[in-house]
Amino acid sequence: MRRAGFWLVLIVFGGPLLYALVATLGALTSLSDGQVDATGDTEVLLISGPIHYDFLLPLNEATLDRFSELETHGLPLKHPNARWLLLGWGARDFYTTTGSYSDVSLRAVLRGVFGDKAVIRTDVLGELHPDANPLHFVMNAAQYNQLLHAMNNTIERRSDGSLAVLDTPGFTDTDRFFAAKGNFNLFATCNT
Repeated sequence: MRRAGFWLVLIVFGGPLLYALVATLGALTSLSDGQVDATGDTEVLLISGPIHYDFLLPLNEATLDRFSELETHGLPLKHPNARWLLLGWGARDFYTTTGSYSDVSLRAVLRGVFGDKAVIRTDVLGELHPDANPLHFVMNAAQYNQLLHAMNNTIERRSDGSLAVLDTPGFTDTDRFFAAKGNFNLFATCNT
């Protein structure tokens, strides 16, 4: 009987700890030198937010062409001070209701673990604060176009073809949430 109790405790507590360790190692491995192509011509940033990481895409011609539709939803892509387009994918209940870890509800955590609809948060940023400390990687034109296509294709569209913007307050005056394809869960997280 003691042996069964030991295994039960190990599974209940050891499983999540093992998952956290593997996820951390996977994130560190995926950000190694393999992500950098020194011959590329577009720098992409990965920046840590209060809850997770977001992509920062330079507001160059390729980005503006691919995401110009975001302007119709209030994103000031062509503002003179705009430098970066922020894109972050996450669990709808968790991502749209939490600004920091202190805001996290048990419901949001459980939906994030067991499955929730996905959303994409978009925002426009100017020059980054010197303490931002983003991760940098460079992509050639073909790689960058493939990334832009994949990210744009992740945003869900309504039957009329328009972007599925959510009526959800954001974290800033300029950010917007859009419904995204796929579901968020313990094995398909924002860092995937």
